[in-house]
Amino acid sequence: MFPARSRGNKFAAMSLVDINRVTLTYKGASGGVLALQDTTLAVPQGDFAAVVGPSGCGKSSLMKLVTGLVPPDAGHISVFGDPVVGPVKIAGMAFQNPNLLPWRTVVENVLLPLEIVEPHRRRFRSEKAKYRERAETLLNTVGLHGFADRYPWELSGGMQQRVSLCRALIHQPALLMLDEPFAALDAFTREELWCVLRDLWQENRFTVILVTHDLREAVFLADKIHMMSARPGRIVLTRVIDLPRPRELDICFEPAFQNIVHELRIKIAEVRKA
Repeated sequence: MFPARSRGNKFAAMSLVDINRVTLTYKGASGGVLALQDTTLAVPQGDFAAVVGPSGCGKSSLMKLVTGLVPPDAGHISVFGDPVVGPVKIAGMAFQNPNLLPWRTVVENVLLPLEIVEPHRRRFRSEKAKYRERAETLLNTVGLHGFADRYPWELSGGMQQRVSLCRALIHQPALLMLDEPFAALDAFTREELWCVLRDLWQENRFTVILVTHDLREAVFLADKIHMMSARPGRIVLTRVIDLPRPRELDICFEPAFQNIVHELRIKIAEVRKA
């Protein structure tokens, strides 16, 4: 689905997302809130990374910094070797709320980034049929065959989140940023979408940074889990998840999986008190 990345490709050469000793303060009338302090994190190209931590630790702030939505007060951020100085065009994003435009059909919502992001924007009208075919192929991949011309209000919450994933991936980003994308869904739908995301990633191997409160979700999906401290946030633990791939849902009931979840839960309880 995505173009192959050659060894001579710039992304393969630089090979990571790099956050180096970053500090971020949200300014305010009462003196501001120190969200992140001296935060360092590296994600190799093609890895699936999860970021966990107590509420308010700065996980979403980290996402905003990497994608260039907010600048740091100090430190350095680069994405595949390029300093982040504004919105990162090679990134796709999906959030807890699908944020679909209700007046646009499913396929029109998926195509929206192509109307905005260059080089697709300048050729969108002339190549719209090709782009629509790409969007429909992506929708079919996530189990939404036949829903391209429906409207968001005709879909369940889980189906809307599938559309959101397709919209984040339609411009074939090198980096996918996910901020609690399944948190609002019921347990069964959430696990179903874990498998959808697992399959998309295994097929295309884009780099993923997933922010989540769900430790089972993190362990099931990620290569590495990065744990943040209480605010001001910084990375206090990186846990390699050495469970075999591809992972089926049954692995969630195995002792090795449950031991990792328990270990992480204990550590989060510790950092909450620190």
